[in-house]
Amino acid sequence: MLRRLLPALLLLLLPCALQAQREKLPPEDLDWVEKNFPDAKKSNTGIRYIEIEQGSGETAKRGDMVSMLYIGRFINGDSFDQRIDPAKPFQFRLGRGKVIQGWDQIIQLMRPGDKWLVIIPPELAYGTRGQAPRIPPDTTLVFTMHLLSVDEE
Repeated sequence: MLRRLLPALLLLLLPCALQAQREKLPPEDLDWVEKNFPDAKKSNTGIRYIEIEQGSGETAKRGDMVSMLYIGRFINGDSFDQRIDPAKPFQFRLGRGKVIQGWDQIIQLMRPGDKWLVIIPPELAYGTRGQAPRIPPDTTLVFTMHLLSVDEE
């Protein structure tokens, strides 16, 4: 009986596996990433990242209060947002929907002191709606992110 159920179960799981492996960056943005950052790592959700500086300690997790500095740019290099004053870091509770999905996901891989270049596909940023007037729909975002501290919930 198990032998008969196994193929059916595998067929049910196949779409999930294909979805997880689907490329999330638009083709022209993927070309840009591969040309400029060929050694970028890829998270299981499709976020590309490069470790600039390594921190230490435990990785951040859902519910933690994180403090960070960042610069947000478009692929063309234009900046759209930043928080760079260490005396006034950006703070939020991770995993509570206060930031874009890409941030909630990638910061859970970071440790205090990590500084990363992070490339977030549109569907994990502002998607088809964008964030008028600064961020158009379907825009890949590039962040330099420096995780200063992680305080447990």
